[in-house]
Amino acid sequence: MFDNYKLRNYDFRLLFYVLALNTIGILIISSATNGNMSYVSKQLLGMMLGMGAMVILSVIPYRRVMEKAIPIYGFCLILLAAVLVVGHSAKGASRWLKLPGMNLQPSELAKIGMIIFLAWLLDKYQDNIDDFLFLVMFAVLAGSGLLLVVLEPDLSTTIVFVVMVLSMLFVAGISYKWVIGAIAVVVPLGVAFIFLISKNVVPFLRGYQANRILAWINPGKYADASQQQKNSIMAIGSGLLAGKGLNNNTLTSVKNGNFIAEDQTDFIFAVIGEELGFIGCVVVISLFALIVFECFHLAGKARDLQGKLVCVGYGMMLGFQSFANISVATGIFPNTGLTLPFISYGLSSLICMYLGLGIVLNIGLSRRQ
Repeated sequence: MFDNYKLRNYDFRLLFYVLALNTIGILIISSATNGNMSYVSKQLLGMMLGMGAMVILSVIPYRRVMEKAIPIYGFCLILLAAVLVVGHSAKGASRWLKLPGMNLQPSELAKIGMIIFLAWLLDKYQDNIDDFLFLVMFAVLAGSGLLLVVLEPDLSTTIVFVVMVLSMLFVAGISYKWVIGAIAVVVPLGVAFIFLISKNVVPFLRGYQANRILAWINPGKYADASQQQKNSIMAIGSGLLAGKGLNNNTLTSVKNGNFIAEDQTDFIFAVIGEELGFIGCVVVISLFALIVFECFHLAGKARDLQGKLVCVGYGMMLGFQSFANISVATGIFPNTGLTLPFISYGLSSLICMYLGLGIVLNIGLSRRQ
């Protein structure tokens, strides 16, 4: 079952960076929830379960996982379809399946499932990657998962999927002709999209989604919709260099005044900024950058294209999602519902991120000598 691994090939640096982030996350969750042990204990449970799964996957040859790519992706599609039928709805979206003891968010598992499936697919058809028929097939297979996420609706997660998929396609060796052609189409469409949004005439967006984008474009006109991000920016700025400290009871705290909603999930970076200051923000951002670098480093040493694509897909997914979350908290992006990987509260996200990490670690163990 196990290959002849060499311990020196185990990427302990990557593991250290992740554990550091997860530890910071638990401390911040405790502070954001005023020491609510229900949140803390569940996050600790997610960390232990995730680490257990990670250790197991890190010693199972990743090729064995890749052999199951089709059933893995099929299972993810079934879960995504199920959430549309029997999913738990909250705040206008149906994104969770109720399970004993936890809510499962299938889109989190689908991120890992899609990485595995597309890595297998692109490796299998590597010689046909520039063929029009293959690209149509690729678009249909990848698009089926994306469509189910859009229908939840979960636009922000869909964007993460798109970035992840396109990065894998690029690394697989698609011709620059297709890349340039795609840019020539996407840029005008993006400009047209922003124009239509400003006129409030985009039919495929829900009302709250359009309002968030409009508030980002014109915060003065849509003050109510932009208030959450304004409070987040105020909290981050108030932390100054070293922050106000974890679990502080400062009267001027934005967090303690309950001015930040979802401060243990989507806006947890605002709590980091206020309580750990500029130094804490730099540490967290640096850890994310180091994780992405390690993933790309392992991609360069992978034995085959499958391993390379898994590392790139995982690194891009984690990197872009963390960038998007921090960008929302600092007002660079419109308000979305993305978590900060390994830091935000949520068992589905945490465990699934560890699952992907386990596969990446095994690719490192199996690297070229």
